[in-house]
Amino acid sequence: MSTDMIKITKTNEKGLTYSFAVCVAKNYLANKLEGKIKEMQPKVNLKGFRVGKVPVAHIRKMYGRSIMNDVIEQTINESSQQALADNKVRPAGQPKIEMIDKPEDIIDGKADLNYTIEVEVIPEFEPVNAATLTFTRLTSDIADEEIEARIKELTAAQKSYKKKAKTAKAKKNDAVLINFKGRVDGEVFEGGTAEGHQLVIGSNTFIPGFEEQLIGTKAGETLEVAVSFPEEYQVAELAGKPAVFTTEILEVQGECETILDDELAKKFGLEDLKALQDTMKTQMENEYENQSRTKLKRVILDELDKKHNFDLPPQMVEAEFSGIWAQIEKEKEQGSLDQADKKKSDKALKAEYRKIAERRVRLGLVLAEMGTKTDITISNEELSQAVMAEAQRYPGQEQMVIDFYKKNPNAIDNMRAPLYEEKVIDFIVEKAKIVDKTVAKDELFAEDDDLL
Repeated sequence: MSTDMIKITKTNEKGLTYSFAVCVAKNYLANKLEGKIKEMQPKVNLKGFRVGKVPVAHIRKMYGRSIMNDVIEQTINESSQQALADNKVRPAGQPKIEMIDKPEDIIDGKADLNYTIEVEVIPEFEPVNAATLTFTRLTSDIADEEIEARIKELTAAQKSYKKKAKTAKAKKNDAVLINFKGRVDGEVFEGGTAEGHQLVIGSNTFIPGFEEQLIGTKAGETLEVAVSFPEEYQVAELAGKPAVFTTEILEVQGECETILDDELAKKFGLEDLKALQDTMKTQMENEYENQSRTKLKRVILDELDKKHNFDLPPQMVEAEFSGIWAQIEKEKEQGSLDQADKKKSDKALKAEYRKIAERRVRLGLVLAEMGTKTDITISNEELSQAVMAEAQRYPGQEQMVIDFYKKNPNAIDNMRAPLYEEKVIDFIVEKAKIVDKTVAKDELFAEDDDLL
């Protein structure tokens, strides 16, 4: 776009950074201003004039500077986009625009609109042909014993207990039926009294030290249980205070063995044990399949990383690294930093995580290019389905989640990116040679470094 009125000149091309100079003649802006004024004239309503009869000169006097601001902003947007389009530039980020002349002189029509554009571009490269790649996909068979073990885990919260003999002494994992009354400084406190309460010894649901003192007790006994409330206890008046609980043991109860039968299945709303086993197997198959895909995706990304070597847009890398490092700093503050990272200096950590940032940027560009070349897109229907799936994760708040995405285009864009990535991965899996390998469950679910 280079005319007598608008001139665009490439001034620099250094690596992945391009610079342009743009000059828009003041006459062009003046013509645009006049056009805007004439366009709005029929709608202008000012005191002393009939609607649509306000003279152009008066509108210019009243609103000219404000309208010219809009004209300049629109012209910069249009001419900068045209500069990138004419030079076939694919920006890697938001272009940096700097004005050269004083804004007041441009608004007053005394100077042309001169500004510069600096932009990082997407590097040119040819992505690997997916059909030339070979990957091993790990799978694992689900044994009947694993299904049974999973059902038992599921029923752990459904444990039942039966009364033991009066002479039976309570031990860890037994339940005791108790009455208790707690006192602090000799006074009964609110919430410290209960009758017929069932407490499982070892469940750690009571104040630290309470449950252990019940080990060895028998039905009919009464004891004084001395403990101290934790310093961080939620009730400020009790935090850190010593307390004594007068505790009466009504029953000692032993855990009943979980029997896998139709009655157990009915507790979960299923017809019989087979229905429960089938449901559990289907759930586990989905888990195994998802884990298999996660492992496969990892080796695909590793291979794509090895197959491509090109310059990366520095600003993209810096933005990715800044996000990673902000998370590291947060983990430091919370004391949740990975044990291995705690032993490293900030210099070593920054070097390590910058490489991870570079890997993520490189893979993002490769996947985007592969998707572009194969016409992969995300439809509005797919986005809607993803929003609905996200909303269903918040029962009772579904409409709130849906409204959030409707009002926040950036949130939709953030949802679009992973959907796009998964479709590109699907394309690679479809075109590449995939060799299935059956492995033990432990190998399938072994953790990988978080580089994705």
